[in-house]
Amino acid sequence: MIETSALARPYALAAYEQAQAEGAIAEWSTGLQFLGAVVADPAMAGMIANPRVDDEALASLVLDVCEGRLTATQVNFVRLLIEAGRLTLAPDISTLYERERAKSEGRASVSVVSAFELDEGQRVALTESMAKRLGREIDLEVSVDNALIGGVVIRSGDVVIDASLRGRLRQLEAEFL
Repeated sequence: MIETSALARPYALAAYEQAQAEGAIAEWSTGLQFLGAVVADPAMAGMIANPRVDDEALASLVLDVCEGRLTATQVNFVRLLIEAGRLTLAPDISTLYERERAKSEGRASVSVVSAFELDEGQRVALTESMAKRLGREIDLEVSVDNALIGGVVIRSGDVVIDASLRGRLRQLEAEFL
């Protein structure tokens, strides 16, 4: 089955192009984030998945919830997603839109999962190192996962650096099997 990000990518790129044309990149960002949150809500997800709810009723429901938060063009975008049966992709579309926005603004989002809380010096060193490697300004997001045992896992788009003890143990296991 096709990964949802592959399905969402053309919609995210189209939304970004439209936002650029309108000169409303930040407004689209806000609207797509809100739409993504609405679609991700369990009650709304149930309505979207319900085959008894037709497209017009679904559009009415979603747009009522989003009332005042979307521009006229964004409302049309929501209707397009519903007609194409792709409304469930809204959270992925929002994420990919933000990646495209960051890329065009010369920024890169870097996610760091660490076995332990990083101090400020470690955060600065990681930010500088990744900025040098990617050639962009870095938006660093750090989280802690005790299951890593030690080390870090760094992700930025398609780049993954697994410098965790758990990752090394997996590599050793693969070598012996």
